[in-house]
Amino acid sequence: MAPIPGSGLAKGLAVTLRTMTKKTVTEQYPDAQPDLPPRTRGVIGLFEENCTVCMLCARECPDWCIYIDSHKETVPAAVPGGRERSRNVLDRFAIDFSLCMYCGICIEVCPFDALFWSPEFEYAETDIRDLTHERDKLREWMWTVPPPPALDPGAEEPKEIATARKTAEKLAAAQADPAPSTDPQGEES
Repeated sequence: MAPIPGSGLAKGLAVTLRTMTKKTVTEQYPDAQPDLPPRTRGVIGLFEENCTVCMLCARECPDWCIYIDSHKETVPAAVPGGRERSRNVLDRFAIDFSLCMYCGICIEVCPFDALFWSPEFEYAETDIRDLTHERDKLREWMWTVPPPPALDPGAEEPKEIATARKTAEKLAAAQADPAPSTDPQGEES
């Protein structure tokens, strides 16, 4: 059966008329900020205090877009007669977002929780070479990271928190009623 001439044009115009009568859903972006989902992947924020310069994030990055420089520093002994220690000190931490594919592997492999997803997405640059952001900028983005979701009310307390709470209760109980001190001769004072 042969198609009716002009039927394709009529179907196209019907779609256009249906679309014209619907309400638009355009958001006026610069004037109104979008409501982002809680797990939005914007940029990576650095919590510098937790970074031990283990280089796991840089080694595991499939794009090799993380640059880390450090130096060793000698830490004096904690107790007299103890041994001096050495530790790594972070000199440079940079991420080249022109290479980054936002896979999140660096965040997942960080054993010390130094990297986090920030929902910040307004970091466009006019020159691609300016998309390499240093640790100062990454630290600024750290403060835009949302807090973690609340624990499930029915879940058991994490062992770290339970242990810390029990220790604090023992210290409070010990300070509340101190045991009477005794003389070496067995008399109470």
